[in-house]
Amino acid sequence: MQPFISIIVPCYNEETTIRHLLEAILAQTYPRAQMELIISDGLSTDKTREVIAEFQREHSDLSIRVVDNTVKTIPAALNQAIRNSRGEIIIRLDAHSAPIPEYVARCVSAHEAGRGANIGGVWEIRAGANTRIAEAIAFAAAHPLGVGDAMYRLNAKEGAVDTVPFGSFRRALLDKIGMFDETLLANEDYEFNTRVRESGGKVWLDPSIRSAYFSRGTLGKLANQYWRYGFWKFKMLKRYPHTLRWRQALPPLFVLSLFALLVLSLLMGLARWLLAAQLIVYFSALGAAGLKLAVEKRKPFLFVGLPLAVATMHISWGAGFLWSSMTSRFSAEQHG
Repeated sequence: MQPFISIIVPCYNEETTIRHLLEAILAQTYPRAQMELIISDGLSTDKTREVIAEFQREHSDLSIRVVDNTVKTIPAALNQAIRNSRGEIIIRLDAHSAPIPEYVARCVSAHEAGRGANIGGVWEIRAGANTRIAEAIAFAAAHPLGVGDAMYRLNAKEGAVDTVPFGSFRRALLDKIGMFDETLLANEDYEFNTRVRESGGKVWLDPSIRSAYFSRGTLGKLANQYWRYGFWKFKMLKRYPHTLRWRQALPPLFVLSLFALLVLSLLMGLARWLLAAQLIVYFSALGAAGLKLAVEKRKPFLFVGLPLAVATMHISWGAGFLWSSMTSRFSAEQHG
């Protein structure tokens, strides 16, 4: 008999996307009787729960359970869902995602073939709203200028990697390395995968395991998302400094140089010239990338939209990282 699977999903106020996920789970080719869906909801205040309840009434043959995540953080949601699950293999998904019909079956096959301890696939980024800026954000979230060498968002080859989005693992792995770290409010996947690798396990990327991911719909939401990523990335790197990658170091260095030149420009004419030169070079590079993509996709708005989205990602991530660094140092001095 095929192994029983638990799909775990953290969720909060996802009335616009949760139905996409539910329909994608319903469409899985894996036997429905060997599958359960555990949604750990942070006490949503919109119609998320009503949408889920309606879907449950329509499809009672699919096992769906909603558990309360009173802590209202993603790692706490994941751990709460795990505690309420019973699967031999656990697959972590997201309320912003829609896996392909073969997603579960391919995760199981990869585990049975012994590919890795944590196995995941790639994202196909889709717009989170029906607007031009949302579409530009989706392109930026999959562009090398936006995500560097994050292979799970690019055209990846199968093999061992640092991290995968979502991921799937046998329950026995948790006995070995523990659950998700609830002191990190972001970067919990990367930290979990760091422990997988340091325990001797492989994190395996299989490009045939694919899911659509709905990116943020506005620049404000994108900025908030990447600020959190940067802020909590520093917290994670304090524990695992050797995991720092070049693509992660560039945004804080860029923001720091902008701030330093801005301050110095009040005193030195040379600093004003250097600041102007840096901004011209930066936005020229983004503009060239935006123009190229606009021509390739025949979408003129990407000439402006891509640079805006990528700059939002870089500056928000870098500023969050630097703020986390400064506040951590101040806190250490206060308690020193």
